Amino acid sequence: MPNSITITKKIKKFNKVISVSGDKSISIRWVLFSSLAEGVSKAKNLLISEDVLAAIKTIRKLGIKVKIQKKNECKVYGKGIDGYFYKKNLTINAQNSGTLGRLILGLLVNTPNQIKLIGDKSLSKRDFKRITDPLKKFGAKFQLTSKKCLPLTINGSSRLSPIKYIETLGSAQCKSAVIFAGMRTRGTTIIKAKKSRNHTELLCKYLNLPVSVKKYKNYEIIKVKKVKKINKLNYTIPSDISSSAFFIVLTILSENSKLVIKNVNINSTRIGIVSILKMMGAKIKLKNKKIYKGEKKADIKIESTSKIKAINCPVSLNSSAIDEFLVIFLVAAKANGISSFKDLSELNQKESPRLKWGAKILNMMGIKTKLTKSSIKIFGNPSLILKKKIKIKDFLKDHRIFMTAVVAALSFGGSWEIHDKDSINSSFPDFLNILRKLNK
Repeated sequence: MPNSITITKKIKKFNKVISVSGDKSISIRWVLFSSLAEGVSKAKNLLISEDVLAAIKTIRKLGIKVKIQKKNECKVYGKGIDGYFYKKNLTINAQNSGTLGRLILGLLVNTPNQIKLIGDKSLSKRDFKRITDPLKKFGAKFQLTSKKCLPLTINGSSRLSPIKYIETLGSAQCKSAVIFAGMRTRGTTIIKAKKSRNHTELLCKYLNLPVSVKKYKNYEIIKVKKVKKINKLNYTIPSDISSSAFFIVLTILSENSKLVIKNVNINSTRIGIVSILKMMGAKIKLKNKKIYKGEKKADIKIESTSKIKAINCPVSLNSSAIDEFLVIFLVAAKANGISSFKDLSELNQKESPRLKWGAKILNMMGIKTKLTKSSIKIFGNPSLILKKKIKIKDFLKDHRIFMTAVVAALSFGGSWEIHDKDSINSSFPDFLNILRKLNK
């Protein structure tokens, strides 16, 4: 079967209610926490994607039994905080998942045997020195094949020392890896972290683990003590706001359309896209808000927006919208005026250099941009309708670039040939199926 799709028509108007797949960040963390728990943990609405399956394969290699059942249900048979089995010459493949690749290193800091960590072509270009540097301070030893990338090897230590760590990148992956390492270490590990996703901390709080968080205006102080026991974790995973983002933007840019997305995670560290799009005039409402095991969730109601305002995007919203900027840029393309986005160098640390690709897609569409290493200005065109041919390829199989291009094609018209369809399998295998339901 061809691994590309062709789109030649804009989407028809729609008025639908949908559900999207389970949250990827929470799904991976549930797998890791459950592998450390005592007893059988059960999950419903677990995202069954390549990234999550890589996490499941990883804990299986560490001696943990897992059963995947129908309807995205899963059981993990945890053996306790020290239940991993570290066989010799073990290789772990994180595939495309930066979350798995970085977080698992925090759990392997005490491995008595050398373990090799590898990933796919995209992950092997990403910076792992940002996490090996703090983990070395605990006492683990690392060897990176190149200056900062995979593959790497880790040699753990049985005598881990607590550390003080200042996290300045706003990376939830680095912060979470240090929290996991601190959970294996006698004494108190102290983290001063720039604000970022807090799913790890919320799970620690729900599980009553010795992890405390004190919030300040621009940073947080997290204290982590050694964990002796983790109780089993039964969890119904809420839907993913990052997956929902594509349908939110598609609705905003479509004519006379309405959409409700059910049971979406609206963690305050994840919904920057909602704040940004509202500033641009989008009609978005959060309905039926609930708190579930520390996480907030709601139904998201969206309507088409005929007049979109340009934005000077507040830098304070960057970390809470970091995975959604590619589709936010599409909204800016139709805005009345020049939109400005700054301090986004972290976008180029993702599966591909996304800031560069965001500008490239807009330029292909005929939208003028001004790009630096960390910022972009987008010169909006409210009357933009495409009639040209556009081909999207060679983007390191970045799932978000594929889905962004699909939304652009359905929103602005033209004839699009978009390659590497299978890239969505890492995070959102149901993406095209849900689109077909909208376009019936």
